[in-house]
Amino acid sequence: MTALDHRPGATDHDEPPAKAPAGLAVWVRDLVMGMRFAVASGREGWTRTLLTAVGVGLGVALLLGASSVPNLLAARGERSDARMIALEDHAQRSDSSFLFEGIGTKFRGADVDGFALRPEGSHPALPPGVDRMPGPGEAFVSPALKKLLESPDGALLHDRLPYRVVGTIGKAGLIGPSEYLYYAGSDKLVHEEGVPRSSGYGRQMESPPLEPILLVLILVGCIVLLMPVAIFIATAVRFGGERRDRRLAALRLVGADNHMARRIAAGEALLGAVFGLAVGTGLFLFGREFITTMDIRRVNSFPADLSPMPALAVLIALAVPASAVAVTLFALRGIAIEPLGVVRSAASRRRRLWWRLPISVVGLVLLAAFGSIDEQKGTVNTFLIGTGAVLTLLGLSMLLPWLVEAVVTRFKGGPVPWQLATRRLQLSSSSAARAVSGITVAVAGAIALQLLFASVGAGYTKRTGQDMSRAQLQMLLPVKDGAATQKMIDEFGATKGVSGVIATINAPVTSTGPERGENDDPLGTSVTVGSCATLQEIARPVPCKDGDVFVINGAPGSPVDQDLPRIARPGARLLLNGVDANGKPEGPHRTWQLPKTIRPAQGRPDPTGERTTGLFATTGAIDVTKLDHPTARAMIRLDPSVPDAAEHARNAAARIDVAATVFQLMDTSDDQRFASVRNGLMVASVATMALIAASMLVTTLEQLRERRRLLSVLVAFGTRRGTLAWSVLWQTAVPMALGLALAVAGGLGLGRVLLGLAGKSGIAWSEVWPLPLVGAGLVLLVTLLSMPPLWRMMRADGLRTE
Repeated sequence: MTALDHRPGATDHDEPPAKAPAGLAVWVRDLVMGMRFAVASGREGWTRTLLTAVGVGLGVALLLGASSVPNLLAARGERSDARMIALEDHAQRSDSSFLFEGIGTKFRGADVDGFALRPEGSHPALPPGVDRMPGPGEAFVSPALKKLLESPDGALLHDRLPYRVVGTIGKAGLIGPSEYLYYAGSDKLVHEEGVPRSSGYGRQMESPPLEPILLVLILVGCIVLLMPVAIFIATAVRFGGERRDRRLAALRLVGADNHMARRIAAGEALLGAVFGLAVGTGLFLFGREFITTMDIRRVNSFPADLSPMPALAVLIALAVPASAVAVTLFALRGIAIEPLGVVRSAASRRRRLWWRLPISVVGLVLLAAFGSIDEQKGTVNTFLIGTGAVLTLLGLSMLLPWLVEAVVTRFKGGPVPWQLATRRLQLSSSSAARAVSGITVAVAGAIALQLLFASVGAGYTKRTGQDMSRAQLQMLLPVKDGAATQKMIDEFGATKGVSGVIATINAPVTSTGPERGENDDPLGTSVTVGSCATLQEIARPVPCKDGDVFVINGAPGSPVDQDLPRIARPGARLLLNGVDANGKPEGPHRTWQLPKTIRPAQGRPDPTGERTTGLFATTGAIDVTKLDHPTARAMIRLDPSVPDAAEHARNAAARIDVAATVFQLMDTSDDQRFASVRNGLMVASVATMALIAASMLVTTLEQLRERRRLLSVLVAFGTRRGTLAWSVLWQTAVPMALGLALAVAGGLGLGRVLLGLAGKSGIAWSEVWPLPLVGAGLVLLVTLLSMPPLWRMMRADGLRTE
C-alpha cells in the first residue's frame, strides 16, 4: 500500500468504483428510463402516451394496409385465373367435359357474370367453389347475388335469372365478396350449334407490361398517399413537447446532462411509438374485417387477402420506433434544456429560408433534368422520378413553418379573438404548421396527380362512335327464322320505359346466276330486313313504303360492296340458304326474286356507329322465315323519366331469349388498365383522407390539452367562451390558408414538370380548384369536431394542478 492509499477509513478490502456505462449501454439505459417516465408520471403521462399511440397507430394501420396491396392483388388474380374456363381448340367429349355459354348481364350498372353449363359425362369438371353441377333450371349464385335476389331491389332481376337457387359459390370461386356471379344448368346447349366445349378450369391471363405513363401514375400516387402518413407519424411522436421540456429541466436539476435529457425524451417518444405499433396492428386487424362491406367502384376483397408482406411488415416495425427517436432528437437540437428552465421560452431566432427552399427546387430540377419516360422501350427512370417527387413534397412541408412564421409576425391589432389567435401563432407557430403540413402535402400531391391524370386520360379514353341520343341499348340474338324481328318489336314495344325500337334482321344472300367472284366462288352480300322507320336510322331519308327494296351504299368516297352492282339487278333471283365449301346450296333451294324497281340509298351510321351496306328489304318485300342463319338486332331507346328503364328492357330481352346479348351504348370507352389504376388510387385516396381527418383531430385535441390551464385562466378572468372558440378557429384557419396556398403553388409546379415528362402541356384548371376546397373543408370539419372538447377544457376545474 503506498502513501497515497492511506486515506482516513481506507482498508485493503475497498473495491474500485463501478465503471459508468458507455456507448450503446448509455443509450439503452436512458431510453428505458424515458419509457419508465412515460408511464410513471401519473394521468398526465398516460394521456400523452396514449395520444401519441393513437396518432402513430393511425399511420401504422394505413402503412400495413399499403403493404398488403401486393398480396391482395395476387390473391384476387389467383382466384380469377383458377375459375377461368379452359379453352381447347379440339376438345373431345369425355366423362369430364361440359358445354358452356356466357349469359352475363348488368344490373343498375354492376356486372352480373353468369355461365350456362351442361355436363356431357357423369363426372364433369366443377367450377371452383361449387360442389356439384347445377341441373336444368338450377343455379349456384354468389352470396352477394343471393342477397340481392332476396331483397326488394332484386325483384327486377328475377326475370333474367329464372332459376331455382340450390346453393352458393364458395370463396375459392369468387374474386371478391360483393361480386355478382352465377352458374346455371341448361339442357338446351348443343355443341353442333357452335356452343363451345371444355373439360376443366384454370387459365392464366397474360397481361402485357404496364405502359410507362401508367407506371409514373402509380409511382407518384404511392408517394402522394404515403408521405402524409409519414408526416403525421412524425407529428404524433412530438405530442406534449412543451410539458416534456419542463420535465427535462427538472431532470437537469437532479444531475442529468443535456445529452442524457434528450435521450430520455427520445425514450418517452419510443414507448409511444411502440404502443402505436400495437394500436395500429389492432386497428388494421379490426378494420380489415369490414373490407367486405367496402365497395368502391366494385373493388372489394376478403379480409384474409389483406395481409402485409412479411418483409414490409418487419420494415414498418423497425422504422416507426427508429423514426420516433430520430424525430425527437432532431426536434430538440436547437433547444437548450437548463436546470432552471428551457431556453425555448426566450425569443428564438427566425427560421431560415436558405436551406428550406432549395429542397423543392432540387426535386423539380431532378425531375425535369434527369427523369425520363421512354415510350419506345417502355422504361421509366423510377428512382429519379420518385426521388424528385419526394424532395418536392418534402420541401413544401419544410417551407410551411417558415411561411407561417413570416406571415403571422406581421399581424397587429384586430378584434379580440383575432389578437388571441395571432399572438398564439406568433409565440408558437410550429405546432400550428405541423397540424396542417400533412394536408398541405396531400393537396399538393393530389393536384399534381390530377393534372397528370387529366392530361394523359384523354389518350386512354376513346370515342366509340356510338350515339346515345338515338339509342341506349343494343340486343343481338341468333335466331332460327326471321320472325324474331317482329317478336322483338312487339316485346320491346310493350316494355315499360322503352320509347322506341330500331329492329333489324340480317342474313347472307347469294347470287344464283352465272356471276362468279374470286376463286370461282358465288357472289354474295347481305340483306337487312326492317321497317321504313328503321331505314331512316341506317340510311339517308328516302321515300319508303312497305314492299320496297333498296341498295345501301357506304359513305361518299368510301369503298362499296363490289358485288352489289352485279347482284342487285332488278328482277334477279338470290339464294337465301347458305352454301357449303363447294359452293353448293345447303338443303333445298329457297330463293328470293328482287322487284323490278330497286332504289339506291346513301348509308349513314346507326346509333351504334356502324354503317349498313348491301340490300335493305322492308318486311313486306321478303319472307323472313326463309332466311338462313339470321341474326336479329334491336337498338333500344329508353325513356329517361322512367326509373330502371334499362332493367325493364333487359328483362324483355331475357324473355325473348335468355342467351340474348345486351350491350350498353357508350359515347366513350376507357382503357381497362388505366381505369384499374385510377380506381385503385381512388380507393387508397379514400383511406388516406380518412387517416388525415382522424390524425388532424387527434393533433388538435392534443394541442387543446396542452393549453387547458391557459384556457381555464382566461375564462376565470372573464373572457367569453365564444371569443376563445373563435380564436381557436382563427388559429386553424390562418395556417390552413397559408398551407393550401403553398399546396396550390407546389402542386402546380410538380404537375407541370410531370406533364413535361409525359410530353403534355396545358393545365386543366377544373382539376385544381376542387382540391383546395376539399382540404379546407376537411380542416374546418376537424375544427368543428374539436369544439365540444374545447368547451369542456374551459371549465374551472382546469385550474387544478398536481
